[in-house]
Amino acid sequence: MRGDIRIVVVAAALLGVLGWVSLANSDETRSSLVSDGDAATPRPRSTDGGSGAPSTAKSSAGPSTTRSTTTTTSPTTTTVAGPPADQRQLTLVDTIRGELTPKSIVYDGRGRMFAQNMVYSHTVNVYDRSFARVAQLSDSVDLAAFGRPGMHQGGPVEAALSADRAHMYVTNYQMYGSGFSRPGNDKCAKGSWDPSYVYRVSLDDLAIDQIIEVGPVPKYIATSPDGRWVLNSNWCGYDLSVIDAKAGKELRRVELGRFPRGIAVLPDSSKAYVAIMGSSDIAVVDLGSFAVSWIRGVGQGPRHLVVSPDGRFLYATLNSANQVAKIDVATNQVIAKVASPSQPRSMDISTDGTALYVVNYESDAVSKIRTSDMSQTQRVKVNHHPIGIAVDHGTGRVWVACYSGSIMVFDDR
Repeated sequence: MRGDIRIVVVAAALLGVLGWVSLANSDETRSSLVSDGDAATPRPRSTDGGSGAPSTAKSSAGPSTTRSTTTTTSPTTTTVAGPPADQRQLTLVDTIRGELTPKSIVYDGRGRMFAQNMVYSHTVNVYDRSFARVAQLSDSVDLAAFGRPGMHQGGPVEAALSADRAHMYVTNYQMYGSGFSRPGNDKCAKGSWDPSYVYRVSLDDLAIDQIIEVGPVPKYIATSPDGRWVLNSNWCGYDLSVIDAKAGKELRRVELGRFPRGIAVLPDSSKAYVAIMGSSDIAVVDLGSFAVSWIRGVGQGPRHLVVSPDGRFLYATLNSANQVAKIDVATNQVIAKVASPSQPRSMDISTDGTALYVVNYESDAVSKIRTSDMSQTQRVKVNHHPIGIAVDHGTGRVWVACYSGSIMVFDDR
């Protein structure tokens, strides 16, 4: 009996090592045109305490979730007072450290921020407006419902708020555990890679309450404002998963192209835009027919997309061109570009739509860009490898996730 246990433990450890090697090896393309910075050398653990290791305890109530004492807050719809965002200046308020390898950060509409810690910590951290961590969610789940019994780990990449602000959807780069032997990576060709999963997290309970199977290496995720669809880009599937939010199931996949990444949906839920990072193009997906048209030649390596609050303009970070582009939605034409070196990755838009906040991965800086004329109004140095950014639309504060192990919070006044 003890021998059997030792065999299982050794096999599990070997699986974890092989998974890490697969990720580390794919870092060869980290500075290439299509690198997304996911498969890099694991970030050092913070010295502020804790290993970040998730619990594998089973729960009869649903997927296993490790968390600290939580606080539940009401949805916030506060309008930020003061001048337009493009007339304000960013100033550092605080830096958060401890059990962090944040790939992305997303506002939950209730005064909290979700930080996705990828495969390096296997957790999602939740913070309130006092910068306290109010929960830490493990990415360990039981996949028995999908024919894969036993506990498995994921790798939280990105998150998206549901239209009713009741849930957060989280993508997982890959899965670890029995039955997963062909994880994708950042330089994958399209092929028979392992599927991965999207977790739905209840914002009332801060616990995983639904698991949805999708394609290989799901990166970005978005929801339609009408509450009907959840959309995620499958990096190694070269396609888009379309999930019925009500049913909690993937309905179809839409073929797109090499390395789909960022997604933005129009306010009327009629169209979704998908950045094809292995190209210079953006796909336009009709959410009625799921027909695909194209905005060609936007610029090399489009990665992240946001739509203006009025739905008139689409903005795209061009990771390889070191620029941010402004596109007229009515004509699908690029009408302006601004330099934002080096390797602009994620961005967010101010509540009033007058300013963009862009993280520049290789230059350790945040660019603030005025949307009316696409000029840079401020550039702020941040910690190493800024990769995610989010605006708290209740306070106007800007949260920056740095892959090296911190979150920086800025006032915008």
